[in-house]
Amino acid sequence: MTIIYDFSLKKVNGQLQAMEEYRGKTLIIVNTASKCGFTSQFKELQELYEEYKERGLVILGFPSDNFNNQEFDDIEKTIEFCEINFGVTFPMFAKVDVKGEHAEPLFTFLTSEQKGLLTEGVKWNFTKFLIDREGNVLERIAPQTSPLKMRHSINQIV
Repeated sequence: MTIIYDFSLKKVNGQLQAMEEYRGKTLIIVNTASKCGFTSQFKELQELYEEYKERGLVILGFPSDNFNNQEFDDIEKTIEFCEINFGVTFPMFAKVDVKGEHAEPLFTFLTSEQKGLLTEGVKWNFTKFLIDREGNVLERIAPQTSPLKMRHSINQIV
């Protein structure tokens, strides 16, 4: 049986990051886009990260260009944009596909664990997945839902 800790993902610098390194942490995994109507959620995600990181929360951002080309081609531009405009300090990864035949296996796994309301796959940018310390995918949070509305769920597991 596949678990979240079986995956390794490319960091911005091209090196692989084993999800195993996050064992015992509460995670929010989110597909992001720099030029989306929901881009302001970076600020709220950063706020959650700062509020809960001492209690073991890690937010993992995965830039994606699957929806209306709303991400920069150059990953360095993406990271610079996030840092300058929203003060993002949580880990960001290399750009990935979150749907389709080239979808990153992690996102295929996440969407199989928590299916969406209208679609199994990721429906849009800023779909958020909440994972507990044991690696269970507890919730899938819709793109339009403010990350700050996740506080109740986070408080129950950190």
